[in-house]
Amino acid sequence: MDGKLVPFFFTKEILPLSHGELKLDNSNFLVIINLMIDSTIEVPLFYDEILHQSQQVGFKMPSDKATGALLRALASSKPRSRFLELGTGTGLGACWLLEGMDPDSTLLSVEFDERYHRIAQKSLLHDKRLQLVLEEGLSFLEKLTDDSFDFIYADTWPGKYVGFEHSLRILKKGGIIVLDDMLPQPNWPEDHPPKVEKLLQEIDELPRNIYSVVRQCWYTGHILITKKA
Repeated sequence: MDGKLVPFFFTKEILPLSHGELKLDNSNFLVIINLMIDSTIEVPLFYDEILHQSQQVGFKMPSDKATGALLRALASSKPRSRFLELGTGTGLGACWLLEGMDPDSTLLSVEFDERYHRIAQKSLLHDKRLQLVLEEGLSFLEKLTDDSFDFIYADTWPGKYVGFEHSLRILKKGGIIVLDDMLPQPNWPEDHPPKVEKLLQEIDELPRNIYSVVRQCWYTGHILITKKA
């Protein structure tokens, strides 16, 4: 398959799709097969509280537990680092990152929806390593200096589907970008698959002497990008 990500979906039979064929068929909905479901994942402090508040305000895009566990594990490998989360949401992703981070690391997280921002503030702002910003993501990204973050979790449009070049620009050498929701999801609008395909093409074209890329056909679909030291 030329090294491309090959997700598997379940319809009436198992169908392999290359990333050049990402689409949802409304008449025969494709359900992702998660072969590595781990019900033993221990959630961070405040996770259940934030999840409950998220449900109360109708927040429908929470980070799943598998993604959270991945973020926590990766964060623990980056001591004394600067972390950036694009798309705080209600703070579910942030609570995983904070649990993995060491005491000398910091997390800057940006969100444009004040309702969700307030939930994250209420639950997490006691942690002095965390700075929450209420601002439109792309304008925020444009103001950040080059090579300024060791770890970027891009979980919203800015820095991912729009302005992806800024995420690359602000990443330090040896740093990691984590992208999730790269496989078709039930909450995707009809016009979203072409945007995913465009981003995948941009990632395909990254110079491999500067970046390393790992794609995971796992849960919602993850891509890890590292900038070589």
